[in-house]
Amino acid sequence: MAATYDREAEDLGNIVALEHVNVRIPDQRLSTIFHVMGLGLTRDPYLMTGITNMWINVGRSQFHLPTGGPDVVRGHIGLVLPDREALLERLVGVKGELDGTQFSFSEHDTYVEAVSPWGNRFRCFEPNPSFGQISLGLPYVQFDVPVGAAAGIARFYREVLGARASVSEEDGGAVAFCSVGKNQDLVYRETDRPLPPYDGHHIQVYLANFSGPHHELDSRGLVFEESDQWQYRFKDLVDLDTGDVLFTIEHEIRSMTHPLFARPLVNRNPQQTNRAFVPGHEEWSPYLA
Repeated sequence: MAATYDREAEDLGNIVALEHVNVRIPDQRLSTIFHVMGLGLTRDPYLMTGITNMWINVGRSQFHLPTGGPDVVRGHIGLVLPDREALLERLVGVKGELDGTQFSFSEHDTYVEAVSPWGNRFRCFEPNPSFGQISLGLPYVQFDVPVGAAAGIARFYREVLGARASVSEEDGGAVAFCSVGKNQDLVYRETDRPLPPYDGHHIQVYLANFSGPHHELDSRGLVFEESDQWQYRFKDLVDLDTGDVLFTIEHEIRSMTHPLFARPLVNRNPQQTNRAFVPGHEEWSPYLA
């Protein structure tokens, strides 16, 4: 008898990758201490190597950190990092350099939470089956949204962007899960806490069907930038019946024909040192063997 498989489990929907999260940072030195020395990530060696912007690689995704701001995500960012104890050692090691900033870290049962010098929160998990085969990557970004917004946000992603999206009821309110690539999600969790004003940070995703969502967005007056042949932007997630804004987060939308799509990213092994160097182990694979 032929084996039975759940074929729908492999469907991605129209959004095929979450490539980067963009937040402005005022100081590249502090950012290097936190993102590179503390988290153990890698500054892209090829692009944005000057003082106006820095791109930080995390598996097949990135953080884009232009000079300015600071911007703070209203929620937190999930990371998969390969070694909890090594992470804790690095965070202890940078504590003195980041004294006087908002930097902190704390241990929890399944993750370590690290707070950047400007207040962005990162939940750092070791590789585990809930994130698939990722050994280093950006599996999700969670946004805090007003009560009553989750269902409308999930519908927006399904009907406008062609994404896979669902809503579940959890302690504290409804949560929308919107698939944005293999083992990647945008999570919109309802909260009754007051939310700070939107400060302009953004996310970037790639779409297989690039023109269809553009038509839907443009017909509703939501496209605010026609960037180039391969890119456009919108920022308001709206109720599709009333047009009311449910949440604002800028989306940089790229086609799969964009020149940067699937560009190989360099990821170093942060445990390599000049005093304990092992040849052939300089790079880290974003996937488990």
